[in-house]
Amino acid sequence: MARRTGSSCRRRWYRKFLLLLLGLALFCAGFVLGSARAAEEENAARNIHMEEPAVGTTDDLLQPSSEEQQPSGGCLPEGETWELRLVNAAHVLPEDFQVPELTELYGGHAVDSRVYPALQRMMDDCRAEGLEPMICSSYRTRDKQEELFQNKMDSLLTQGYSREDAGDEAARWVARPGTSEHETGLAVDIVDTGYQLLDQRQETTPVQQWLMDNCAAYGFILRYPTDKSDLTGIGYEPWHYRYVGEEAARTIMEQGLCLEEYLDRWAGEMR
Repeated sequence: MARRTGSSCRRRWYRKFLLLLLGLALFCAGFVLGSARAAEEENAARNIHMEEPAVGTTDDLLQPSSEEQQPSGGCLPEGETWELRLVNAAHVLPEDFQVPELTELYGGHAVDSRVYPALQRMMDDCRAEGLEPMICSSYRTRDKQEELFQNKMDSLLTQGYSREDAGDEAARWVARPGTSEHETGLAVDIVDTGYQLLDQRQETTPVQQWLMDNCAAYGFILRYPTDKSDLTGIGYEPWHYRYVGEEAARTIMEQGLCLEEYLDRWAGEMR
């Protein structure tokens, strides 16, 4: 009886030992697979980082991803190219408008991917001059534009404006949804890191002085000049830059035009 008991104990011990070995083997296999997966993900992340665009400082550098969207059914006027799309109170974007492709930026910003290379060069060259430009606004969804416009409306209403007057005044500073260039992905607001307020003093900063003198070489224009508010419908914004292509930008900036004037002349020449 004692021998059977001893044999039974040995068998139980042997089974436990086998189970322990099996558990250890499974643990090691899991560890190896996990390490391999972690290394693979690390390599992928390293490759993405090496390919990421580099507009901006740590606050506004471009992220390494781009979001592809299908173009909307809204068409440009006959003869007008994508970079010259006019967006204002009289030229409203269709509700289903979507930028064909976006390149994302750090901080939640994004631009039309076709604009990115020129924006990259402009920001790099500005920094090469020892300046510190910072993108503070770029592509906006329709919902975001509605939110910003309503916030401005609410602020004016609390100041005693009637609803009608508040709407008119708000539209001078924040475009109504569907009439904002930010919805196209072709516009960016750029400020001097040393002075980030969106007011008229922005024009005196070194960054804005450099951008106003040089933006046309990269296809950008100062979209809302101080003396063109009657034509643009928007108050002076010495921080809002719009991509229109190098040829149009040079003409607009050299001749002191706004985009509305340039397109009127261009349309007249085409007729």
